[in-house]
Amino acid sequence: MSNLAIIPARGGSKRIPRKNIKEFLGKPIIAYSIEAALKSDLFDEVMVSTDDREIAVIAQSYGASVPFLRSSSNADDHATTAEVVAEVLERYDKEGKNFENACCIYPCSPLLQKQTLQKAYKTLQKGFETVFPIVSFAYPVQRALKTKDEKVFWSNPENALVRSQDLETCYHDSGQFYWLKVSSFRKEGKLIAENSGFVALSDMEAQDIDTETDWKLAELKYKLMHEMAD
Repeated sequence: MSNLAIIPARGGSKRIPRKNIKEFLGKPIIAYSIEAALKSDLFDEVMVSTDDREIAVIAQSYGASVPFLRSSSNADDHATTAEVVAEVLERYDKEGKNFENACCIYPCSPLLQKQTLQKAYKTLQKGFETVFPIVSFAYPVQRALKTKDEKVFWSNPENALVRSQDLETCYHDSGQFYWLKVSSFRKEGKLIAENSGFVALSDMEAQDIDTETDWKLAELKYKLMHEMAD
């Protein structure tokens, strides 16, 4: 069974400049994703897909390979993760290297644990095409509110008086990684397929990092997680 870890890390992040190599509690944030992948012992190769030579050097210093630089067409704001993954797999094909499974791990995932990658991989083996981590919404989305012309109103009025504990739990993608069967991905080109499995995470294990406030929250969660584990 051959597995490839792909960590996509372009150089042109906008909201947080140089986000993928910004220092997170003492080391570049991408280092945490690389280390989680390496420590999981799941991968034949852990590679970073980047268009940026500084990122490439840092990635290599933490144990990842950077066998080639990403194309400029897949390094702009409009390139999708699926397109980046497809490019990586195509480049490996040309070198005669094929993988049965791949895992696309985002570079800003410092809360990712090797055990989560391992659990998701076991789930993939149950016959799913892709597997990714999900987190429940903190408040029932069925009781969402909308605003218009300075007024506020229920998005779903039928749920206005329903107790929150009686509403179905809804989830969102945690944005950390996607395990995928390469053969299925080649056919559909999707990271979330009709036949996708999941691993559920707690709020403590996930954090979107799009702003400086998000960054500080992720650092707090990381510290708390490791204090609780000690």
